[in-house]
Amino acid sequence: MSVVVVGLEHPRTPLELLERVAVPEEALARTLGMLRDRSNLSEAVVLSTCLRTELYAVVERFHEGVGDLQEFLAAIAGTTVETLAEHLTVLFDDDVTVHLFEVAAGLRSVALGETEVLGQVRRAAERAMSERASGPVLGGLFRRAVQAGRKVRSSTAIAGAIAGGPTSMSHVAAEVATSNLGGSLAGKRVVVVGAGETADGVVDALKERGVGEVVVANRTTTRAKSLAGRIGGIGVGLSALPRVLADADAVIVTTGASVPLLDASLLEKAAARTNARDGNRLVVIDMGMPRNVEPSAGALENVRLFDMEDLSSHAEFALIGRQGELAAAHQIVVQEVERYRAHERARGAAPVVSALRQRLDELLRAELVRHRSGLAGFDDQQRQVIEAVARDVLAKLAHPPTVALKEAAGTSRGERLTEALRTLFDL
Repeated sequence: MSVVVVGLEHPRTPLELLERVAVPEEALARTLGMLRDRSNLSEAVVLSTCLRTELYAVVERFHEGVGDLQEFLAAIAGTTVETLAEHLTVLFDDDVTVHLFEVAAGLRSVALGETEVLGQVRRAAERAMSERASGPVLGGLFRRAVQAGRKVRSSTAIAGAIAGGPTSMSHVAAEVATSNLGGSLAGKRVVVVGAGETADGVVDALKERGVGEVVVANRTTTRAKSLAGRIGGIGVGLSALPRVLADADAVIVTTGASVPLLDASLLEKAAARTNARDGNRLVVIDMGMPRNVEPSAGALENVRLFDMEDLSSHAEFALIGRQGELAAAHQIVVQEVERYRAHERARGAAPVVSALRQRLDELLRAELVRHRSGLAGFDDQQRQVIEAVARDVLAKLAHPPTVALKEAAGTSRGERLTEALRTLFDL
């Protein structure tokens, strides 16, 4: 049995390919079900974020399992494994642990130490569990990864304002909007399309930058009004987009729809009004994966279109302020990975250790019964002392092999010790 991850992530993968393998929320249950039904996969978790799609799995046969996952991703992308090969990340066992812990800590994010990815990791694990695709192995791995991510954020300044730079892709989007609107959002109207977690972050980031007005447009109007109301904004349904875009200075799209919500013709009309009003171009930021703004809108004269690749490039310039915390964050990850490994080694040794103790207890009871007549001359207290001494002796004899087995569990030496104990004690 092996734990593996097969996936695609930025910057190793071009945006055009990343959006083809993205798994939107509405397709997650079906995707997990398809993975769950594969005979060689005993557990599976899908982690699909704005710049990453990864399949984590417990496989019975390593090579066949990796092949299954590669073919699965290729099918989602509508291409071949050979086309994906140069971009794929393929890791197994200990390397999977290190990778996932770094992802949860934000150390593999474009915005170093970003805050949003931790919730994405946690929800991916919870969804896999609810769909009966995950189990004790991946459940425990993801749980410890989330704990490691939290510790990095609570023990370092890598995700805090003190480190400088954006702390999430939502903050990156707000920075890009600000820099393209004259360096200030004061008096500006920004339309946020979508009302999910990413939109939450965007609204907060816009508020921090002193935005003039925020309009949230969402499929569910109630949710749009609730989110916008937090900062005194306006919430509307998606049908109102043509109207609210007419007075917009910028629009930030945060939805996870599988097809574009904003087409070039709609943005062309809105941009013309923006240009006529103050001579500026309409700033359009597409945070969707796959993209939720028709790419051809970028060619419009009065539109400045930014996608996730543009946001990634912008975020790279903010890394310098966080590099000082990077070493401390990595050290915490190393420590948490080793704690997890030690826990797993001990857990792997537990059945053998338990069987050894049970076997010794059975031997002691059998000997006490066999010598019952010889102990008849002792009173109850004396017999209890004799039994206690015998138990202490057996416990001391069992202690060294127990410790050795726990320390070596999960290694070839541990396997040899396990087999030796089973043979010597008939376990």
